[in-house]
Amino acid sequence: MESRPVHFFWLLDCSSSMGLNGKIGALNFAIREAVPEMRAVARDNPAASLVLRAMTFSGTARWLQPASVPVHDFVWQDVRTDGITNLGEALKLVARELEMPPMPSRALKPVIALVSDGQPTDDWRAGLGAVDATPWGKRAVRVAIAIGDDADRDVLREFLADPELEPLDANSPKALAAAIRWASTVAVKAASVPVAGGDTKTLGYGPWAPPVVADDDDDVW
Repeated sequence: MESRPVHFFWLLDCSSSMGLNGKIGALNFAIREAVPEMRAVARDNPAASLVLRAMTFSGTARWLQPASVPVHDFVWQDVRTDGITNLGEALKLVARELEMPPMPSRALKPVIALVSDGQPTDDWRAGLGAVDATPWGKRAVRVAIAIGDDADRDVLREFLADPELEPLDANSPKALAAAIRWASTVAVKAASVPVAGGDTKTLGYGPWAPPVVADDDDDVW
C-alpha cells in the first residue's frame, strides 16, 4: 500500500503570559513526552507517513524547524516566552505550508494543533482566512487547546470551524499533558483513515471523546 504523508503542525503560544505559573515548562514537558506516543501511532499506521513541524508565536511567529521532519527524526527543543500574541501571523505562516506546493497533491489530511493561553493581539481573522483559502486548509483536522481561564475560547472555536467541536480545556499541568497527548495521537489517527477513492474522511474529533482530567491537587492556572 502506498504511504501518504500526514503533516502535523504545532502552533504554540509563547507570549509572556505563558511564563506565569509554570505554563511554558508544562508545555515543554507535555510535547516532549508526547513524541514517543506519536511514533507509536506512526508505526501502527504504515499507510500514513507522519511528519512534524512546530511553530511558536509571540511578538512574532517562527518555525522551529527549517522543514517538516519524519516523526522518528523529530527532536523537541524547549521553547521560551516573550512578547505578545500574534496568532494571525502564525496562521499566515502555516497557510503558506498548506499551498500546493509545498504540500503534495496526494496526501492525507494535515493536522493543525493550536495551543494558546490568551487573546490574539493582531488580525487573527486575516490569518484564519489565509488558512481557509488554501487547498488543504479547510480539509485539515484541527485541534485547539485552551490553557487557563484567560484563553479566548471564542477565537479557538472559530479556528476549529465546526460548531460541534469545542476547544480542549487545560486548566492544570495534568490537564495540559492529557490534551497534548490526545491531540498528538487521536488527531493523527483521524487524519490517517482512508476512504474509497483515495480520499480521507472528515472526522474532526471522530468518535473519540476529548480527555476529561480531574485536577485533584494539581496546580490550577
